[in-house]
Amino acid sequence: MTGLPTTGPMTSGGSSTSAPASGGSTPSGTTTNAAEKAGYSSPLPSPRPHLGHALASEWTKMTSVRSTMWTLSLLVATVVGIGLLLIANTNNEDYDRIPFTTPAIFGLLIGQLSVMVLGVLTMTSEHGTGLIRTTFTAAPERHRVLTAKYIVFSLTAFLVTAASVFVVTLAATIVHSGAGAGRHGSSEWTGALLGSLYVTLLGVLALALGALLRHAAGAIATMIGVVTLPPVIGAVLNIWEAGKSAGETLLQYNAPVALMQLFGLTGNDGGLNAVPGDTAQMTLVLLVTGTAVAASYVVVGRRDI
Repeated sequence: MTGLPTTGPMTSGGSSTSAPASGGSTPSGTTTNAAEKAGYSSPLPSPRPHLGHALASEWTKMTSVRSTMWTLSLLVATVVGIGLLLIANTNNEDYDRIPFTTPAIFGLLIGQLSVMVLGVLTMTSEHGTGLIRTTFTAAPERHRVLTAKYIVFSLTAFLVTAASVFVVTLAATIVHSGAGAGRHGSSEWTGALLGSLYVTLLGVLALALGALLRHAAGAIATMIGVVTLPPVIGAVLNIWEAGKSAGETLLQYNAPVALMQLFGLTGNDGGLNAVPGDTAQMTLVLLVTGTAVAASYVVVGRRDI
């Protein structure tokens, strides 16, 4: 019949064959296989995640929430405020028996609560808002996230605490370094740094408890008990002869006594002549804090969010 288009030359059997596409292009399947063999390369930079990324993330979290500013501001206001008030109400002769760091310790005994609260909130605030799910989804290596939290918190807490103590100590040195103040050496500054480190370790312990308990109120209450109850229980046990030995141990090994000792306030007719050395106090808090931190790594790595 005429008028009908043909698709190709007719074969002897009446069938037709299609002509190859112009340009001799290959089937699309061949192109896909070649791309798969060559591999995909993203045009955007995709560096391998490392601890530095986690540190930057944790620093952003810490500086972007109000609780950090409030707790640290309260710490500075307490230590510096009480310290300057005591400096104004003392004279040169008073420092013949006490170090220039003494005014800072009274504010720090209260301000350490702010450090512990911040340590707890560094971990529990993410559990309370549910942000911890996003954090662990973006960074599945939980140990790296936890390490970043410990590093960022420790450096921040230590620097702010040490700076507050330094301001008070410097003010006492300037105002009361005249006649009658006695001799003062560099050991006072060393003790102040050790005291700041001790308070920082208490904050790290609070962070570890926050990771273990995942509940802010419970972790804060536990830390307050750890700091305040040993002296009270020790005084009660010291009343009876059977509990006198345990009572004396609790009276010697507790956070307030350790801070006072590190700041040079023991052995000054304060009834604390039998306290152990600075090394023993620091070793104890390092052991307790280290145990809690190790437990937090084990628990956080094994349990569900």
